[in-house]
Amino acid sequence: MRIAQIAPLYESVPPQLYGGTERVVSYLTEELVAQGHDVTLFASGDSVTSAQLIAPCRRALRLDERCVDKLALHYLMLENVMERAHDFDILHFHVDYLHFPFSRRCAVPHLTTLHGRLDIPELAPLYREFPDVPVVSISLSQRKPLPRNHWIGNVYHGLPEKSLEFGAGAGKYLAFIGRISREKRVDRAIEIALQSGMPLKIAAKVDPADREYYEAKIKPLLNHPQIEYIGEIAEHQKSEFLGNAAAQIFAIDWPEPFGLCMIEAMACGTPTIAFDLGSVSEVLSEGVSGFIVKSIPEAVAAVRRVSSLSRTACRREFERRFTASRMADDYVTLYESLLAANNLTLPAPEVDSSLAM
Repeated sequence: MRIAQIAPLYESVPPQLYGGTERVVSYLTEELVAQGHDVTLFASGDSVTSAQLIAPCRRALRLDERCVDKLALHYLMLENVMERAHDFDILHFHVDYLHFPFSRRCAVPHLTTLHGRLDIPELAPLYREFPDVPVVSISLSQRKPLPRNHWIGNVYHGLPEKSLEFGAGAGKYLAFIGRISREKRVDRAIEIALQSGMPLKIAAKVDPADREYYEAKIKPLLNHPQIEYIGEIAEHQKSEFLGNAAAQIFAIDWPEPFGLCMIEAMACGTPTIAFDLGSVSEVLSEGVSGFIVKSIPEAVAAVRRVSSLSRTACRREFERRFTASRMADDYVTLYESLLAANNLTLPAPEVDSSLAM
């Protein structure tokens, strides 16, 4: 199958540091190539992929201080996609709604994975205008604000099975990883750590939009000897950071569409203590891959029980539900259903025999 993956340009694919959407696009792209599909990736020029790369910009826009209008380069990429559309059997978009006016008029089957929150007031009239565009959710809870979208499937994220290593939690600390922002509530994680008497290590980036919040609300909390702020970490550092933690704290205060860090911790055998919002109850299995709580006191109590969980069972839950191969298989099923709906038939992809298990 000839597949185009169209990624945002803000981060490389995969990202050098923080970046959820682009990381998922990378995992999916590499798995589809491994399965024998002919994949073209539209992404920034510093992306690393085994697919064919078409890059409208030389580097990730978040890291390019010379780039003033980031939207302009996205539209340049979308025009390039449309010019080449008939070279593909399927167009798979990961750029929210930017392409809707283009893809609605495109004869090539397409789908869009929505990676972000959908409870924003301006989105309702926009999606009402495009009721025919096929979209995919990353959790069923993500759909709640816009239940009448043209949902054609729900595909949970997945990681390469060997991308993160199992850890024993020998560091005996709590971990927070991701981004410092109001909705991620690192302040809650700090309070949980202080009340439970455990150290907390924070590996997180601060976006320019969150800098004022960080300086005013979070930075003063980092002076406590139990709290260590590491900063943003790279992918190769995650196994050690998460694998050595007794638990991850996911104290969110927003309807998280998925929460990639929950399955990253799961892959390391590290349970997550998470507030019951958004996708949390879909991703975590209570008493297996973590504890789901509704308050700081409940979270503190969960920290005290976390040693009762089997880290091996936590890792097995990841292997059963959240691998990249499962994710790719789910998307291929959607691709095939779209092709069938368009009365198109394709030969089975040729698979390299050296990749066979």
